[in-house]
Amino acid sequence: MIEILTVPTPSLGDRTYLATDGTVALVVDPQRDIDRILALAGSLGVAVTHVFETHLHNDYLSGGLALARAAGAAYHVNVADRVAFDRAGVRDRDVIEVGPAMRVHVIATPGHTFTHLSYALEDVAAGQAIAVFSGGSLLRGSTGRTDLLGAEHAAGLAAAQHRSARRLAALLPPAAALYPTHGFGSFCAAAPSGTAGSTIGDERRANPALTLDESRYVAGLLAGLDDYPAYYARMGPANAAGPVAPSLAPPAPASAAQVAARITAGEWVVDLRARRAFAAGHVPGSLSFEYGNGFATQLGWLLPPGTPLTLIADDPGQIACAQRDLARIGIDRIAGACSEVASGAGASYPVSDFAGLAQAWHHEPPAVLDVRRRLEWASGHIEGALHLPLHHLPGRVPDLPPGPIWVHCQAGYRAAIAASILHAAGRAVTAIDDRYDHAADAGLPVTHAPLATGARL
Repeated sequence: MIEILTVPTPSLGDRTYLATDGTVALVVDPQRDIDRILALAGSLGVAVTHVFETHLHNDYLSGGLALARAAGAAYHVNVADRVAFDRAGVRDRDVIEVGPAMRVHVIATPGHTFTHLSYALEDVAAGQAIAVFSGGSLLRGSTGRTDLLGAEHAAGLAAAQHRSARRLAALLPPAAALYPTHGFGSFCAAAPSGTAGSTIGDERRANPALTLDESRYVAGLLAGLDDYPAYYARMGPANAAGPVAPSLAPPAPASAAQVAARITAGEWVVDLRARRAFAAGHVPGSLSFEYGNGFATQLGWLLPPGTPLTLIADDPGQIACAQRDLARIGIDRIAGACSEVASGAGASYPVSDFAGLAQAWHHEPPAVLDVRRRLEWASGHIEGALHLPLHHLPGRVPDLPPGPIWVHCQAGYRAAIAASILHAAGRAVTAIDDRYDHAADAGLPVTHAPLATGARL
């Protein structure tokens, strides 16, 4: 009997898969921290003999090469991909025998990238495909975005994505389980996708790529594309070069004096504590990136490449988790860590909610900064608010009007990051830790005016 196990990486919205017949195993799209996969295989008592890559990922560094070398496995990558390492090149319609019970059929599914592949897993005894590992092609209720290789290719790749999804639906039986890599919060998805299990039959009934004609699907996909993290531009080339497994040795301890000196030198000192704890007291000049599933994506988006990074947390275990998350996107330069200096630190700023903003608004409307992305702003915003997506803020602080400023996002996380950036720059700021859905209920003037008419910076 073939068993398929999922190794999720919720911090990036991705999943790795291990399929085994009880003796040997194949792995699809492993993350860079391969110790998780090796531990899983060890617990099952199986040998990893084959590693498959659906594409050269844009949202994380792959562990495929490192895993293949550690396990002595064949590493299957599209033969058309230009890479700097030896691999078992595969192409459309190839068939790979993985032990006596499992057979993998290679299916070209361009769209998310030009050379994207999907892998149909056949149960040899049953004589049919039981699952497909679809990478960033057909997702659960969605498909992968098509603009990561350049906006000029987005429309053409969207059309290819439509054809690829339909090819999978035509080739595979309705009962075949769908196992995408992306789509569980990843920016690689063109739209939010489901997290519950799905089959090809389910997708035939509900997925826009399979229910809409090409023109309507392409138009809808392109209209839904928004900005994606800046570090994505570095992942594809790094994956083509062949990433090694990360070193996860604990960062060197940093004293309070060292932390202060690093901030003065222009290095980044990031506080992982809860955002309200940070607002109540923190090291002057440090930045708030509350540890959680959004941490690595947001920090990776904003951190200038090569900038030394020091982490602050109450719990050393949290620092280790953050270090692992960052290693997955190529941030290996952790200059130091400290779990003591935050307590009693003197810098602080107020935190409020939309009801508090409404009360202040009643007396005299303050400057309000909305740091959500473009499409979020377009779906509705506070009338008169300034709009500057968070990832543009570090370089645009001098462009903001003088005086106190209130900052908000969709749910509070990005507002806390923005508030810490503004506070570190010497601005008087209030962070709104509240859901944007509550703005209208609080009596604030919310508008759905077109994008071009907003007070944008």
